Amino acid sequence: MRNDDIFNESKIYMPGGVNSPVRAFGDVDLNPPVIKSGKGAYIYDEDGNKYIDFVCAWGPMILGHCDVDVVNAIKSTSENAISFGATTEIELKLAKYICETVDNVEMIRMVNSGTEATMSAVKLARGYTGRNKIIKFAGCYHGHYDDFLVDAGSGVMTEGIPGSKGVTEDSVKNTIIAQYNDIDSVSEIFKKYDDIAAVIVEPVAGNMGVIPGDEEFLKGLRKLCNENGSLLIFDEVMSGFRVAYKGAQSIYKIKPDITTFAKIMGGGLPCGAYGGRKEIMESLSPIGPVYQAGTMSGNPIVMAAGLATLKKLHEHMEYYDYLEILGKRLQSGIEKIAKSKNMPVVVNRCGAMFTVFFTEDSEVKNYEDAKRCDRKLFAKYFEHMIKNGIYIAPSQFESVFLSVAHTKDDIDKFISAFETFEI
Repeated sequence: MRNDDIFNESKIYMPGGVNSPVRAFGDVDLNPPVIKSGKGAYIYDEDGNKYIDFVCAWGPMILGHCDVDVVNAIKSTSENAISFGATTEIELKLAKYICETVDNVEMIRMVNSGTEATMSAVKLARGYTGRNKIIKFAGCYHGHYDDFLVDAGSGVMTEGIPGSKGVTEDSVKNTIIAQYNDIDSVSEIFKKYDDIAAVIVEPVAGNMGVIPGDEEFLKGLRKLCNENGSLLIFDEVMSGFRVAYKGAQSIYKIKPDITTFAKIMGGGLPCGAYGGRKEIMESLSPIGPVYQAGTMSGNPIVMAAGLATLKKLHEHMEYYDYLEILGKRLQSGIEKIAKSKNMPVVVNRCGAMFTVFFTEDSEVKNYEDAKRCDRKLFAKYFEHMIKNGIYIAPSQFESVFLSVAHTKDDIDKFISAFETFEI
């Protein structure tokens, strides 16, 4: 079947024809290509089209598609183990490897997705502190857990406004919204409330486009949490093992109390985890009072894929230098072209994550800045790029990802395609 035929028939059996909304390409008003296979930096659709993939499964494929070591780990494990819902040695190996190679993680709990990791981390923080409220930031996406689906609107601080149908007012009454990269907005919240269990933040935001946290802002969060007895949760679902092996916290030299992981740590398979100080993690059942469970958590095939991926990254730290070289080459190429054409573009990048924002503003530092971007111009840019074999995220508010499978030639093809784009 061809792309359009598959997608149109899918709409009969799946809402919108997809199992995750962004895949429907609604923001760019196109039918999505239906992907058939991938190898290295390239993916192929059912119509036989080849694309250079800059989505990388929304981040996990840092080694490229079907990396031989990851595939071999999956194959060898699946011959003896698919799922038990029981303790296995491979989950110990991955847990131990992360605790030994990643700072600020003394104990870790495996789950099945980034959403599961963040919602569990918040529950743990509430149980550990005995408090109810959390602070999150406008534009930071931490998964589809009800407590996180709050839209901040245009205000600096808004309380308890559901951002999705099906989310009750009661579900978000303990979620308080602050402005990203604005430490004063957080300070004001702490002055108003004394029962804040945790602040959860993406140190490098990825779902309002890529917006790195300012160092002063992130260090200010650590200081405020220390002063008020609240926990600091770093959501490194996207940035963990990507912007650096030890995550954004190693770049900023900040110690969160709890860190959430997903994407890369599963080697492309569904996976997540949250970890932190031993005294906090020991609040989890079965040794503590905070209950969290998952039948498929620590699945042996997933653990094997994750261990193969993290070992390869840790044993080849030069990969991160290579990704930085590619990132700089791509960013400078886009910025040079945009300047020569007087194109309204801001490029935000942190390591192997970046976003091209179409905006008249000189910078994009928070959700309000991102919302002012020209989404129609982005849609035109997206259509141009995909027709030129460059596969990027179909939304102004997502990240572009690089992998070690990309070459300088792939980067130059991206730049060449961008050069022929006319607004």
